[in-house]
Amino acid sequence: MLSVRQVSLFVVAIGLAIFTYWTGLSEAVLRWGVQEEYSHGYLIPLVTLYILWEKKELILSSVSKPLWSGVLAIVIAIIVLIVGEISALFLLIQYSFILLLIGLSLVTIGRATKYTIAPILLLLFAIPLPYVIEVVLTAKLQLWSSAIGVDVIRAFNIPVFLEGNVIDLGVYKLQVVEACSGLRYLFPLMSLGFIAAYFYQAPFWKRAVVFLATIPITIFMNSFRIGAIGVLVDNWGISMAEGFLHDFEGWIIFMACAVILFALVWLLERLTNKQVSLAKVFGVVAVPDQYGTLKSSGPISSTPLIVAIVLIAGAMMTSQFLDKRTEVFPDHISFVNFPMYLDDWQGKHEKLDDDVMKKLGMDDYLMANYVSENHPVPVNFYVAYYQSQRKGVSPHSPRVCIPGGGWEIADLQRVTVNDHPANRVVIKKGEQRQLVYYWFQGHGRIVANEYINKWYLFLDAVFKNRTDGALVRHVTPVLPGESLTQADERLIGFMVKADTELSNYVLD
Repeated sequence: MLSVRQVSLFVVAIGLAIFTYWTGLSEAVLRWGVQEEYSHGYLIPLVTLYILWEKKELILSSVSKPLWSGVLAIVIAIIVLIVGEISALFLLIQYSFILLLIGLSLVTIGRATKYTIAPILLLLFAIPLPYVIEVVLTAKLQLWSSAIGVDVIRAFNIPVFLEGNVIDLGVYKLQVVEACSGLRYLFPLMSLGFIAAYFYQAPFWKRAVVFLATIPITIFMNSFRIGAIGVLVDNWGISMAEGFLHDFEGWIIFMACAVILFALVWLLERLTNKQVSLAKVFGVVAVPDQYGTLKSSGPISSTPLIVAIVLIAGAMMTSQFLDKRTEVFPDHISFVNFPMYLDDWQGKHEKLDDDVMKKLGMDDYLMANYVSENHPVPVNFYVAYYQSQRKGVSPHSPRVCIPGGGWEIADLQRVTVNDHPANRVVIKKGEQRQLVYYWFQGHGRIVANEYINKWYLFLDAVFKNRTDGALVRHVTPVLPGESLTQADERLIGFMVKADTELSNYVLD
C-alpha cells in the first residue's frame, strides 16, 4: 500500500502540474464551451476519475516499487511543454500533460500503472484537434455526409441535385454546414467506443473493432440524418430542418449510434463466444488472489517522486518566464491601401461577409477583381493576412475549401512561377472552368506546400517569436473556347505586377 508520505507527495505533484499546465488546460476547457464538437470534454475527466476509483482495489493491490522510467517520461513531457510554451502550440502542452500523468503514475505506483494508463489515455479524447486538422476533417466529412445523404433521399424517389455541400430539392436548398459534418457525433462516440473497448473483456482484436467502428457508424448515421431531414423537408417544409426539431434529430441519431455500437459488441459475442453473456464481458475485473494482501519487501522509496516534483517545479518557473515573452508583431500596412492600379491593370475592392471574416479569423485581407485593356477577363486577387497563427488560427487551404463550393479539382500541380513555387489548380463545376494559383507567404519565404509552411511557422515561433503570414490566391475563369495556356498567361501577367507590390504588405 502507499504510505501517507507518498500520497501527500503525489497530491503536491498533481497540484504543481495543474498550475504549470494551466495555460494549455484552460484553452482546452474554453474550446469545450464554445465548440459543440468538444462539449463532451467536461465529462471525460470525470469518467477517468470514476474508472480509477472503480479500479482502486486492483491498483492498490498491484503497487510496486517506483520506476525511474517515469522520471524519463516526465523529462520528455517537460521538454514538450517548453517547446509548446515557446511556440504557443496548445496541443503540445495538452499532450505533454497526459505524458506527465503517466510519468507520475510510474514514479508513484510502479508497475500498477498498467491499470491506470488506459483511463489516463482516455483524456486524449478531451483534447481539441488543431484548427488546421479540424478544417480538413470537417470538409471531408461534409462532402461524404452530403453524398451519402443524397443517396438516402433518392432512395425515397425524391429528385435531388447535389452541388458541393448544397442539396437542391427544387423548392428548397439545404446546405450541409460545418455543424452538420458529423464531428459533434464523432468525438463523443469515439470516446464512448474507447470506454466500451476498455471495459470489454475480450481479445484485443475485438476491442479494436469496437473502437474503430465508431468512425463508419458516425459517418453513415450522420448521412442518414441529413437524408431524413431532406425527406422531411420535401414533405413538410423547411421548418423540419430548423430549430428544435433539427437539434432533437441530432440527439436521436447520437443515441442510435450508441445503440449500434453496443449491438456490435452483442453480435461479436454471438458469433465468437455464444456461452458468455454481455453482463460478463462488461464485468468488473476482480482483484487477483495473489494480490489479496501485498507482501511488503520493505519501505517503498519516494526518491523518484521527489525528483519528479523538483522537475515539475522547475518547469513551472520556466513556463512562468515564457508566459511573459511577448510575440513579435511586424508593422503591417492595411490592405485598404493596396493600389487598385497596377500599370494597365485596374482593380475594384470586394468585401467579405462579417460571418465569413469571423470564421476565417484573419486580421486583414484583400479581395479585388482586376482587369486590363489587354485582358478584359477578370483576375480575382485574394490575400488573407494573419498577424499571429499561434492559437491555431491559420489560412484555410484552397485545396480544402474548393470542393465545398461545388467545384471539383480537375488538376493540381506544383509549379514555379515568377521565380517562386506555387500551386496551379484547374477546377471544374459542370461546364465551367477556373484556373487558380495559390501559395503561402511570410518571413521572406514563399511556400506552396501547406504542411511545410506549418513546419516553418513552428520554427519561426520558436526562434523568431513570430508567426505572421498570408495566403495568396489568384483566380481567373477559363472562357468557353479559351485554352488553359491563355488563362495562364493572363494570371502570370498579373502576378508579375502584384508580387512586387505585395512585398510591401507581407514583410520579411
